[in-house]
Amino acid sequence: MSAHGPAGRAGTPEDGEHLMDAAASGRPGDAPAPGPGLRAVLFDRDNTLIHDVPYLADPAGVRPVDGARELLDQLRERGIAIGVVSNQSGVARGLISPDALARVNARVETLLGPFDTWQVCPHGEQDGCGCRKPAPGLVTAAAAALGLEPAACLVVGDIGADVAAGLAAGARAVLVPTPVTRRAEVERARRTAAVAGSLAEAVGLHLAGLR
Repeated sequence: MSAHGPAGRAGTPEDGEHLMDAAASGRPGDAPAPGPGLRAVLFDRDNTLIHDVPYLADPAGVRPVDGARELLDQLRERGIAIGVVSNQSGVARGLISPDALARVNARVETLLGPFDTWQVCPHGEQDGCGCRKPAPGLVTAAAAALGLEPAACLVVGDIGADVAAGLAAGARAVLVPTPVTRRAEVERARRTAAVAGSLAEAVGLHLAGLR
């Protein structure tokens, strides 16, 4: 795999200023209108679908976020494709082997059910790749794997890089802050995308028009 390729797929099952400032009060900003046209939801992995453990290499450490399985099952029932778009620089740093990453991601699927696409960037921040968020490569690759345009996808994550990657790709985006999300990232997401207090609220903002 090229260190400068588009979206890396290593780790798929097949192979200062911190805050939590009343995120639930966040409102959509200038994001694309919710409702018709949404075909897929692409989730960040760590601190979005599962609790973050830095450079997680042991499948036993996978702990899903409350409500994640229920939300994913609802999306599956509605025919909405789901995917994961995740930076995993621990591979480039030698802190996680590709095999260990694949085992962790397989455990995620065991606990949360199958995903329609996994797009993982194994590169470091200095590698100059086009896939590491906030670059759009993971999102565009996920959309392509699903046979969709990015505009039909919603990106959900806990930091500004997730939102930036989604918007740069032409997708919709929602930030679900955690205690480690920077205040500036929340404020920026309120202006450019949307902020929600939970995964269910994040997706609900964009599914309301599909009922």
